[in-house]
Amino acid sequence: MLSQAVTLVESSLPEHQKIAQEVIEKCLPYSGKSVRLGITGVPGAGKSTFIEALGKYLVQKGHKLAVLAIDPSSERTKGSILGDKTRMEELSVSKNAFIRPSPSAGTLGGVARKTRESIILCEAAGFDRVFVETVGVGQSETAVHSMVDFFLLLQIAGAGDELQGIKRGIMEMADGIVINKCDGNNVEKAQLARIQHQNALQLFPPAESGWKPEVLTCSAIEKTGIEEVWNMVEKYVEYTKANGFFEYKRNDQAKYWMYETINEQLKAHFYQDEEIQKLLPEIENKILSNELTSFVAAKKMLEKYFEKINKNN
Repeated sequence: MLSQAVTLVESSLPEHQKIAQEVIEKCLPYSGKSVRLGITGVPGAGKSTFIEALGKYLVQKGHKLAVLAIDPSSERTKGSILGDKTRMEELSVSKNAFIRPSPSAGTLGGVARKTRESIILCEAAGFDRVFVETVGVGQSETAVHSMVDFFLLLQIAGAGDELQGIKRGIMEMADGIVINKCDGNNVEKAQLARIQHQNALQLFPPAESGWKPEVLTCSAIEKTGIEEVWNMVEKYVEYTKANGFFEYKRNDQAKYWMYETINEQLKAHFYQDEEIQKLLPEIENKILSNELTSFVAAKKMLEKYFEKINKNN
């Protein structure tokens, strides 16, 4: 039933969207009671293995876990994220775990909004722990950050200069950093990477929440350090609930998604307009032949669009 509801949310058919919004509205009073964890990391950081290890730990402790994934690059990679279910073999067969890859088409904003709505459905279905995984390092981090309580950056040691490879923005967003693959010959490198990251974090301005991000090491394969990672998340939730930031952040996120949805709907409405669709190639040609500048062309298109709306009203 949950899978069918998520499929409805993901559908772009207007009749499906109408039903999906009704379902979400009915589910809203039963949502919001989970801990939402965003997980990102450079390719090869072992995200799937880490999620499976942490997920199994939580399921064994009696929690119900939903894993959702955002992959904005899926049109190019043809939805590589769909492999996640096969990479999390043990977790995917657990009756208390639900793993759902994101739709493989659509804009990042659209995919992200659908993932946020899927979180509500998962919470209403009784899942008290929700992971949102992002694939690849890029824009999707900002989208995930705007729908989770705790943002976790997964790193590995020994892959060149670690700190050079991470965008400062992603480091600043992280509430916690975990150096994975701390096993075998890699233990010393992982410990060194932990110190480097901890030092780098001290250069950033203090977080709005008042929380000081921690850097931990773990081995998802050997299942070491997994409990400590979850303890850090619980400590953060406790700390932010006590100072009121937890509730403030959730309210802020709800407002953010309202504005994102308005922007998305306006854009879709504009491009779906028949007159605009007819006019676009003509305007494009005028830009290419230097008859119009891009800005004047955009202004003309918008004027045409608003003129039509005003007439209809």
